[in-house]
Amino acid sequence: MSSSKYSSELRRLALSVLQPGFVGTEAPDWILRDIGDGLASVVLFSRNIVSTEQVARLTARLRAENPDLIVAIDEEAGDVTRIESATGSSRPGNFALGTVDDAELTEAVAADLGRQLRTAGVSLDYAPSADVNSNPDNPIIGVRSFGSDPEVVARHTTAWIRGLQSSGVAACAKHFPGHGDVAVDSHHDLPAYPAGLDEIAAQALPPFRAAVAAGVRAVMSGHLLVPAYDPDLPATLSRRILHGLLREELGFDGLVVSDAIEMGAVTRRYGIDGATVKALTAAVTGGELPEERLAEAAGRVREFARWSAGLRAAGAAGDAAGDGIGHVAARRAVRLTGAARAALPLTAAPHVVELAPVTNMAIGKETPWGVAEPLRERLPGTTSVRVRGQELEEGTVALESCALEPAVGRPLVIVARDAARHTWMSRAVTGLTAARPDAIVVEMGLPGTTTVAAAQIFTHGASAASGVAAAEVLTAASAP
Repeated sequence: MSSSKYSSELRRLALSVLQPGFVGTEAPDWILRDIGDGLASVVLFSRNIVSTEQVARLTARLRAENPDLIVAIDEEAGDVTRIESATGSSRPGNFALGTVDDAELTEAVAADLGRQLRTAGVSLDYAPSADVNSNPDNPIIGVRSFGSDPEVVARHTTAWIRGLQSSGVAACAKHFPGHGDVAVDSHHDLPAYPAGLDEIAAQALPPFRAAVAAGVRAVMSGHLLVPAYDPDLPATLSRRILHGLLREELGFDGLVVSDAIEMGAVTRRYGIDGATVKALTAAVTGGELPEERLAEAAGRVREFARWSAGLRAAGAAGDAAGDGIGHVAARRAVRLTGAARAALPLTAAPHVVELAPVTNMAIGKETPWGVAEPLRERLPGTTSVRVRGQELEEGTVALESCALEPAVGRPLVIVARDAARHTWMSRAVTGLTAARPDAIVVEMGLPGTTTVAAAQIFTHGASAASGVAAAEVLTAASAP
């Protein structure tokens, strides 16, 4: 075989196991060329999305080059949404669903999302998060998890996978072997999960075992060090974890996908070239990567692509999303303290103070959240201010002038997002409620310590659906 033909075939193999993203709402020429040359998969983010209809046109153009092309998206619903990044998700996220703890509801929400994604031409969704959020200080998982109880997370991971895949879109359980008990954001550096084998088996692995049993089509590895299995390499790069644990012990034989390979957890140690084995052809020809291993991976991709293409050929996606199940679920996830029940409903337009944290990189900065806008629709004259910790620390904003003074003679609604994890936010809530004991606090993240006297509403997530649900409760349009 000539060297040029060898390198061409090797390049097709390499392209078949890579999954690039791209910028823009139309397919760039380079990605169309690569699809023609063997690229088997692409991934979409919010930068590629205007509407479901536009994405459908985009995916159709991509598949004109390869009808079996895998189109993936990182769509969890809730706080992490791509398909609804401009408006906020019309479905609550995992923590809200786990709080309700109705597996049939979780399955229905995931099926609803699946219908929307399939209508858009998406075949693989990087969800659900099967992480058990056992560390309340976790900066990256939080409300993306179904909860802190492995049994609850396993139950809803199963339901979510069944619902999504019933709509013809493959699910992907992440972040294997479990990203819930860390205190470092892997977008920036490498977290460690120092638990022993028994603790990992009892705490982190049950949702992934459940996912495999439910027939999940893909599993995403996490960028974290798990010394009990591999003291040297993060899970994404560890054969002991991905082959020994996931394939051999858990029996998973579907697609294994890495988390975004440019994340700091791997690139700060190995560089982007080392992390991706960039130029896979050079790795094969240099003996670093056996060609048989690359061919095996390419075979799994082809098998998945055939399964997905078969579903598309079998018929339409069914009714598009829009049956309101997301809002039903968001309403059911709302919880109130007794003091909040006694203070409701609001009959006058309030002043709303939204305390905005710096969110992790999984959450789109463009994605709207909060309670002020849906409240304004229900109580015209509602005013609002959004306050950030840096502004308070630098003294460029004072709570007295932006929060308390505009609320004189009116109801005060304070909106927090993970106040228990942010000292500045907790301090602001404490100060505001001391000055205004009648204030109502809406917590849209993980609930912290509550007091009987505090008027608090918990939405268990900051999706648009959760914001609407909170506004309905505040105005007594809906009672949880």
